[in-house]
Amino acid sequence: MCDVRPFCGLRYNLQQITDPSTVVTPPYDVISPEERSIYYHISPYNIIRLEFGEERPEDSPGNNKYTRAAAALNDWQRSGVLIREKRPAFYIIEHRFPYHDADRSRWGLIARVRLEEFDGGHIHPHEKTNKEPAVDRLHLLRACHANISPVMGLVRTEQGEMAGILRETGNRPPDMSAADNYGVRYNLWTADDEKVIDRVAALLAVRDICIADGHHRYETALRYRKERQADNPTQNGDEPYNFVMMSLMDSQDPGLVMLPTHRLVHGVEPQKIALLEEAISPYFAVEELLPPPSPAIHDTVQEWLRILERHGREGIALGMFGRHGGKLCILRLRKDADLRRLMSEEELRLWKDLDVVLLQRIVMQTALGIRTLDEETRHLDYNRDAVEVKSRVDSGKYQLAFLLNPAPVARIMDTAAAGKRLPQKSTYFYPKTPAGLVLNPLWD
Repeated sequence: MCDVRPFCGLRYNLQQITDPSTVVTPPYDVISPEERSIYYHISPYNIIRLEFGEERPEDSPGNNKYTRAAAALNDWQRSGVLIREKRPAFYIIEHRFPYHDADRSRWGLIARVRLEEFDGGHIHPHEKTNKEPAVDRLHLLRACHANISPVMGLVRTEQGEMAGILRETGNRPPDMSAADNYGVRYNLWTADDEKVIDRVAALLAVRDICIADGHHRYETALRYRKERQADNPTQNGDEPYNFVMMSLMDSQDPGLVMLPTHRLVHGVEPQKIALLEEAISPYFAVEELLPPPSPAIHDTVQEWLRILERHGREGIALGMFGRHGGKLCILRLRKDADLRRLMSEEELRLWKDLDVVLLQRIVMQTALGIRTLDEETRHLDYNRDAVEVKSRVDSGKYQLAFLLNPAPVARIMDTAAAGKRLPQKSTYFYPKTPAGLVLNPLWD
């Protein structure tokens, strides 16, 4: 059973912060250095100072971005910029955002969730991660003793029951509302009514959670818990460090949007690139698309994505750019492709129709020899902007690009429930839950 609880969160004092849009940011892992600088200048109380502080040439063990984050957190509490909730509460969040020329709404629940190890528990990762960012998050957690931004989790329901409850609760004006530069508005409600809390907690207690985003933050919380438990042998199990702040979403919410993350290849031996299509020919048929009618790069790429989506509805389809001049090639899985040489029976059951896995197993590992996480770090980059992907190949910086369709949410959850992990950067749930709506203190 998952232990999902309300908590007394830290929130911005709206009597001092009259425009919450000036203090929230995306999670650290999607913020560029240029964007970080912008957030620094928007407001002296922007959450960027805690979530993703600047590094300075004079930094030392006693004065660095982590110690500055801790100092800012303490200062903001003393000055009343951040105030503590008086009663334990769930925090209900609505993400309102434009998508495909229409407005969408997605609902989530920010709560404390009891930490569990991945083996044999009810909380499951779904993709591999690079370990380095977890070190950064651990330093921040040790310094601040608080969760600054939530881990995103998915809860499987039959008919969207969780999203339905959250919509019912959010039927009054929000307690806080903020917007970002991408047209996304975040509405937040504080839910401290015991009947609502009991209803939500009971629904979630009998369901597993799939980590959709924030694997590094979750793994960091596990390590931090272990450290604190070692320092406190008489603990009772309900200490705040035994929990992590999560933003839980309903897998059946119609506003749940997942975007693909495209692959860029560089530094691979030219001979492997030259022999790529021969190497993948037992598995993929290669179809070269005619040049698009429009010379505009944005229009070209959008047409490519529409074609890729159409082919994807019929079966596995990958887009490859960089081998045939300015043309896109569609890689379509052959009906007679024997995938048993590449996957176990369980993997075939889970992944035979997942583009991102077949790209990794057939193209990256078998044809290009990119097999380990270290090799992926040396030869692969990831980008969600297909226009930018094309531009980087056109510039000569990258040898190849592979465009993907998004993976089905149900298949992601099946993978997690089976204890398997997809390649890193397999998913991108949009929009992310921002940092700054509520913080989870771990010191009481």
